[in-house]
Amino acid sequence: QTQLEESGGGLVQAGESLELSCKASRRSFSDYFAAWFRQSPEKEREFLARVDWTTGRVIYADSVKGRFTASGDNAESTVYLQMNGLTSEDTAIYLCASGGPSGRVDSWGQGTQVTVSS
Repeated sequence: QTQLEESGGGLVQAGESLELSCKASRRSFSDYFAAWFRQSPEKEREFLARVDWTTGRVIYADSVKGRFTASGDNAESTVYLQMNGLTSEDTAIYLCASGGPSGRVDSWGQGTQVTVSS
């Protein structure tokens, strides 16, 4: 099973930017995409973006389109999430996930905490 490790979280001020990374290891041949989600105590887990490993195609949730940029490096098995104009509403644990062609998530990372102070 693919193992995912997120990094790059931390404490930032409102309006600042942050870039998260997710390194995938022990990838299976069926791995098709990596995705970013976030989870906060007050809200359900929220999909943010998905990066297809082979094509590099990116799909965004409407809530972050234009403010977050996801990208991937297939050779390095790493995906990134550049987040700009952060607000306190972005405070959450950010999780990386991966899955196969069906679109179903097969693996989750442990997450990295992002805290935005206003």
